[in-house]
Amino acid sequence: HVQLVESGGGSVQAGGSLRLSCAASGYTYNCMGWFRQAPGKEREGVAGIDSYGSTSYADSVKGRFTISKDNAKNTLYLQMNSLKPEDTAMYYCAAIRLSILGTSSLKGSLYTYWGQGTQVTVS
Repeated sequence: HVQLVESGGGSVQAGGSLRLSCAASGYTYNCMGWFRQAPGKEREGVAGIDSYGSTSYADSVKGRFTISKDNAKNTLYLQMNSLKPEDTAMYYCAAIRLSILGTSSLKGSLYTYWGQGTQVTVS
């Protein structure tokens, strides 16, 4: 049974931090990523971990966000620091069993499985 369950979202003041988690079940996924979508905007790739464990980030979050994965727990994390109002969005976890390399981990169209999302609001 494939399931991706995000948690950790919430409301925070600008400059604050949040840590998102994504508990994955069903398979061992080769590549996982975080995406976000704000109202009226297209979905964008925030951070991804490819098949070799290499990480990629959107330019807008580089130096502030850190993606990590605990393979033993099959859980993906996104540590978000120095949050800005423009980070406000619904954040989604995504996963794929196939191999994805490099910055392709930020391409949502390549992913097979998606979580239900967790809201992040920065004021």
